[in-house]
Amino acid sequence: MPVKTTTTHGKRSFGPVSERREHLVRLAAGLFAEKGFQATTVRDIAREAGILSGSLYHHFDSKESIVDEILSGFLDEVMTAYRRVVEAHRDPRETLAELIRAACDALEPHRAAITVMQNDWCRLQAMERFAYLTEAEAEAEALWVGTIREGQRAGLFRADVDAGLTYLMLRDSIWASVRRRRADTRGLADHCLKVMFDGLVVP
Repeated sequence: MPVKTTTTHGKRSFGPVSERREHLVRLAAGLFAEKGFQATTVRDIAREAGILSGSLYHHFDSKESIVDEILSGFLDEVMTAYRRVVEAHRDPRETLAELIRAACDALEPHRAAITVMQNDWCRLQAMERFAYLTEAEAEAEALWVGTIREGQRAGLFRADVDAGLTYLMLRDSIWASVRRRRADTRGLADHCLKVMFDGLVVP
């Protein structure tokens, strides 16, 4: 089914995407996740798709354009979910719970994109066209940290806990779960919330 994908920074719209193009993106995403962005060549992608390398350029002008579409689609979806959660104006505890659920819900449909970001973040971040990675990360951190600090001001969360470190701990533990095949994302969210709000030590 044709879809429309836009980047989170609002500067690029890829327009309608053909089923063939979607298929190539999925194949490339799997290769990038398995071999790494740098090690994967255009020839590798074409071979996986059963076409000549030159044919791939009818759809994309470079390998960077393919990974750009993979990552921008993921970030557009997850950042939209984060913004929607925060804009709902729930109490901070429920907002944080919903942010955790939104992050966990992104694991399965965007497994390859998250793996690529984890493995190739520094390399991609150094390229000007991927500046939106840093922008999206800064916005995500602001949303999560802002929620935690709001909860601290309301007396719902401990005041002696560093909000920024708490966000990093949550983010990294959730994204690292992408390496588990067929992760129970709803179960993961519930477990994360249980440890976060109820603690590990028996009272």
